[in-house]
Amino acid sequence: MRPHRPYTVSLRTLLILLTGLGLLPLALLGVWSIHAASQYQQREQERAMLDLARALSSAADAELDGVVATLAGMARSPALVVGDIPRFYETARLQAQTQPEWLSVILADSNGAMLFRTTAPYGAPPVAIADPASLRHALAVRHAVVGRIARGPSGRIAVPVRVPVADAAGRLYVLTAVIRPDRLLRVIQRQLVPPGAVISVLDASGLIVARSADHAVRVGGPPSQTLARLLRGPDPEAVGASTTLEGQEVTAAYTRLSRYGWAVAVGTPTALLRSARLQSFAVYGMGIAASLAACIALASLLAARMVRATRQLQSAASALGAGGAVEVPASRIREIRTMGEALSAAARQHTAHEAERSRLLASLREALDKQEHALAQAREAGRAKDEFLAVLGHELRNPLSPIVASLDLMDLRDEAANKRERAVLRRQVNHLRRLVDDLLDVSRITSGKLQLELRPVNLADIVRQAVAAFPGQQVALAAPAAVWVLGDDSRLTQVLNNLLSNAARFGGASAQVALATQAGHACLTVSDTGVGMSAELLDHVFDPFFQAPQQLARRTGGLGLGLAIVRRIVELHGGRVSAHSAGPGLGSRFEVELPLAQPADLAPGEPAAAALPAQRVLLVDDNEDAAVTSAALLRQIGHDVHVAHSAAEALALGRRHAPAVAILDIGLPDMDGYALAAALREEAGAAPLRLVALTGYGQKADVERARAAGFDVHLTKPASADDLRRALAPAMPTVPA
Repeated sequence: MRPHRPYTVSLRTLLILLTGLGLLPLALLGVWSIHAASQYQQREQERAMLDLARALSSAADAELDGVVATLAGMARSPALVVGDIPRFYETARLQAQTQPEWLSVILADSNGAMLFRTTAPYGAPPVAIADPASLRHALAVRHAVVGRIARGPSGRIAVPVRVPVADAAGRLYVLTAVIRPDRLLRVIQRQLVPPGAVISVLDASGLIVARSADHAVRVGGPPSQTLARLLRGPDPEAVGASTTLEGQEVTAAYTRLSRYGWAVAVGTPTALLRSARLQSFAVYGMGIAASLAACIALASLLAARMVRATRQLQSAASALGAGGAVEVPASRIREIRTMGEALSAAARQHTAHEAERSRLLASLREALDKQEHALAQAREAGRAKDEFLAVLGHELRNPLSPIVASLDLMDLRDEAANKRERAVLRRQVNHLRRLVDDLLDVSRITSGKLQLELRPVNLADIVRQAVAAFPGQQVALAAPAAVWVLGDDSRLTQVLNNLLSNAARFGGASAQVALATQAGHACLTVSDTGVGMSAELLDHVFDPFFQAPQQLARRTGGLGLGLAIVRRIVELHGGRVSAHSAGPGLGSRFEVELPLAQPADLAPGEPAAAALPAQRVLLVDDNEDAAVTSAALLRQIGHDVHVAHSAAEALALGRRHAPAVAILDIGLPDMDGYALAAALREEAGAAPLRLVALTGYGQKADVERARAAGFDVHLTKPASADDLRRALAPAMPTVPA
């Protein structure tokens, strides 16, 4: 029994099918092109029809303008100027006889009463006016009016053209020329009308004045219902489908741009466009059929050559797969199936290699995706942490501001009764402020955003000032007159303050500070006789958030950040810090080493600054407690202070009391402090205005943004009385306080 073989097709048949499929897109593209061309041709024809309608409308207006001009010339007749109506009748009658399209000339007074008509002797009884509405309209608007086509007393259809005139005495008349529609019919006949087209001229009421087909029958009547609906459209010009009065389908173009309210419609039979399109499709179809026949012949020739080449490839493919099992792919193309039998072994090997490669790539892609996901989560966590710390610092500093201002105010009043309580509050506020600063500084350190402004500084002066300003502890100091290092004085002060604070919490009632030079380095030592540290504690004392074991009361306080900040600041200065202790209860010693630097050129001493004069200050803060206490402090210092809690209130106060200094909070409810600063600068004009930013946001980016917004000084809440005095000084540098 012969095995069953699947149905196959020859390469020649397949190529013919591919040729047909290849021609199919071209055929569809050609059909679309013919369709697009016919659409374009239709649009062009519609545009030509619309141009013809416009030309006819202009020609009709020109004819009516000629009638109006003739009537205007008659109105200048001396007889009418002096009000001699009988004599003017003769002039009008002679003029009407010279105009073959005029049926008569009519003169009416300002009440609409007919004075004469040239088709009857002067003094003949008046007859009813065919279109009284246009007569009343001409008297109302006092300019030329073309009435609706109507049938007059004599039974003839005509169009009245009315022109208001006045004599020398100011009496108003209406001079009317009654013209036949044949005049406008000749305008249509003079145009080059497309074959089969129907042209209609309609008056303002929509009645036919002239028509290229059946004019005598259709004049004075309405157009077809479809054309009437088209003319009632919102556009003054348009093209649309319509049906003529004879029932023929047409594409109609109309215009209503006539100065006299008339419309002109041009209709072309729709069948003409359809027949042209069908003819184009027929010609294109014959071209496609001829192309298909030629392609079939060429496909047959190419198929014979490809079969011979395939048989030659069969032997080479069989050698490639020798020694392996062959699986012939199921294909209905005999030649392809034969070549597949020869290449099946190589295909299996290639498939195995590709499968292994795909598995490796999938594993690598999965690992990269996990890594990218982890990095994205880390970046998002870092961003969220930075935003949280910025908001935390702002929210913690805001309530500190009125507390510090209130303490400064009480210190200025120097009331002896609460001196001890003020000292307690001052220590606790400074402690809380230090906690906030440490928390934000460690965030800058871990994110690499802590930057220094290095310059030659006298470390001995910095140490003496820091020790003198440190409250609540006896500190013994041993330092030479000058020790110069390359450093940031504010950050070096922070290093010593953190070490002294650590000694105050854990070192007992006294501490010793020593400064010396040794082997090209400045050596700063802070030692105490307090609780000391174990060897295990010394290994982690500089780690962020690490704290020695404490009682539940946590009398020493802190967040475990001060020494971590010290280490990073010292390392950024190119130095190192170390901690030493002989054991618990034997005290501690911290040593800081910094590279020495060349001394700076010292400027000659300047005289002490004179006391600041009283200034008018605008204080803007939406925190009412902070605003009230800061204002009271400034007034106590001697300044004239005006307080606002919003940007709008600040601008109003600034217009009434032009300030010399404006202290602005950044986070205002209706406008941020940066925009308010620009508005105050603009209001001040050429007048000097010092701008001070007072905000809970104190990071470097906030300071730079304040400087870019035009602020002279950036103060971070809480600001002390000394901070405010320096901010009001004219020579205050633009750095954060």
